[in-house]
Amino acid sequence: MPPDTVRLQAQGLKIALRAAAFDDVVRAGEIAGLAGLEGQGQEDYLETLAGHRRALEGAVRADGAVIGSAAQAVRHGVAYLPRDRRSTGIFPTLSVIDNFAAATPGADATLGLIAAGARRKRFAVWRERLSVVARSDSLPITSLSGGNQQKVLLARVLALKPRVLLLNDPTRGVDIRTRHALYDVFTRLAAEGMALVVLSTEIEEILRLCHRVMVFRDGGVQARLDRQDMTVERVIAAMFGRTAA
Repeated sequence: MPPDTVRLQAQGLKIALRAAAFDDVVRAGEIAGLAGLEGQGQEDYLETLAGHRRALEGAVRADGAVIGSAAQAVRHGVAYLPRDRRSTGIFPTLSVIDNFAAATPGADATLGLIAAGARRKRFAVWRERLSVVARSDSLPITSLSGGNQQKVLLARVLALKPRVLLLNDPTRGVDIRTRHALYDVFTRLAAEGMALVVLSTEIEEILRLCHRVMVFRDGGVQARLDRQDMTVERVIAAMFGRTAA
């Protein structure tokens, strides 16, 4: 796959009334970062890319197809990992394995019946790849640590076999060891050709993971910084509408 293959494109996108419209292109193998003070538009933009929110103007395209809903996004290879796993991610009364399979129930069905063995075999692949620690996949997902719950949710969206992965503060509330394990996973996915967009409240995380960052302010793009220009000082300055020296 050519490294400049466009996976996701925003054209003339306007997500806030007083903000200017902007364009963006996310390519295969790229990790693009989104930053900004809370509520400045970066989460609105990510949710627009995922089809969970409609822009005031403009369009989002995935591999050339217009994305107008979450279902369309998934159909065209865009997967979204939400920010708050407790309220919008996990199904607390369901088992680990059922949480994993929630987005891909048909993958384990034969003649309309769920093949439990096939489902466990499919989960085992991701369990090993993401180093999920669980005594049993039949236990409630709430029996897992927060970091392992997050890994199960990541396995759920990766089971969709996306070409684009949208991550909303993906290491929030996890321990340091899990955080670094997730960094390794994201870097490996990009090396394999996936396009990733990462919203993070941790500037150091953006600097470590991303090839570039868009900093949002007042619903629009305040600054765009490539890796060679990304520093803590410049990102913070852009968050407050300033330019770092």
